[in-house]
Amino acid sequence: MTALLTGGTRVSAPFLLLGDRGMLGRAFRELFAARKRTFKGFDLPALDIAEPDQVGPLFEQPWSAVINCAAYTNVDGAEADQAAALRANGTAPGVVAAACTRARVPLVHFSTDYVFAGDARAPYLVDAPLQPLGAYGRSKAAGEIVIRGSGAEFLIVRTSWLYAPWGNNFVRTMARLTRDKSELKVVDDQRGRPTSAQHLAAATLALVDRGTRGTLHVTDGGQCTWYEFTVEIARLLGRGTIIRPCTTAEFPRPAPRPAYSVLDLGPTEAILGPMPDWRVNLAGVVAEMEPL
Repeated sequence: MTALLTGGTRVSAPFLLLGDRGMLGRAFRELFAARKRTFKGFDLPALDIAEPDQVGPLFEQPWSAVINCAAYTNVDGAEADQAAALRANGTAPGVVAAACTRARVPLVHFSTDYVFAGDARAPYLVDAPLQPLGAYGRSKAAGEIVIRGSGAEFLIVRTSWLYAPWGNNFVRTMARLTRDKSELKVVDDQRGRPTSAQHLAAATLALVDRGTRGTLHVTDGGQCTWYEFTVEIARLLGRGTIIRPCTTAEFPRPAPRPAYSVLDLGPTEAILGPMPDWRVNLAGVVAEMEPL
C-alpha cells in the first residue's frame, strides 16, 4: 500500500508489527531498522490483540501489511492453561484477520510444526492434514483455520525450533548448560529443522515484498535432532561438556512432542532459493549471542 505525497512522490505505508517485544518481533524490528523500512510496533500490555475494540482503531491509518508475531509459545504451559493458549493463538488472530479484511490489508501470521502429528517419514507438505498432538498445536491450528476463513489476504508462515542471540530459546539454554555442567543428556529421537529468528524475519519480508500469499514453510536448511543441535552448539562455543543422547521417554514432559516434524521447504525455495543450512545460521547467532 502506498500514499501519495505532495509533488507526486509515492512512499510505502508502514508495517504494523504485533508482538514486537518477543524473540521474532525483535528480529523484525532490527531488520526494519537495517533496511530503513518504516513500522509501528505494539505488544502486551499496551495492546491486547484479542480485543476487537483495541485492534479496530489501529486501522484508522494505512498499513503495507500486518505482521503478527504475537503468540502463546509455552508448549507445556498450554496443557495447563488451554484457554489462554487458545485466546492468544486462535481468538486473537481471528480478531486481527477480521480487521485486515475490513481494511483490505494483507496479514502475515506465524504458525508451527506442532500443527502436525509428528509421525511422518518425509517432510510435511504445506497442505498436509492438521493433526496436532497437544493443546499448543491445537491452538495454533485454530489460528490458521480462522485466518483462512476470514476473507483476508494472508501469508501463513509455519516454522520450527526458533532460536536467536537473545531471549529464551534452546540455543541460549544449551549455551548456559554446557558452560555450567560437565555432562548433559539431550533427546536424540525427535527430528526437525532449527530456525534462526533473523533468517525467518528476512525470508518472510522477502516473501511479503514479492506479494506472496497462502501457506509456506520457512526454516533453516537441513535437519537434525535436539542432540545433534546441542553438539554443534557446544562445538561452536568451544565447550568440553560430555553430551549423551537419550530418548524422549527419559525426559517426560506435560505436552507431547512430535517425533518427526521436518517441514517441506520446496515451495519456499522455489521462490527464494535454498534456505541457508542450520549450521551456518547457528554459527551466526552464536557469534552475536548476548550475555547469558
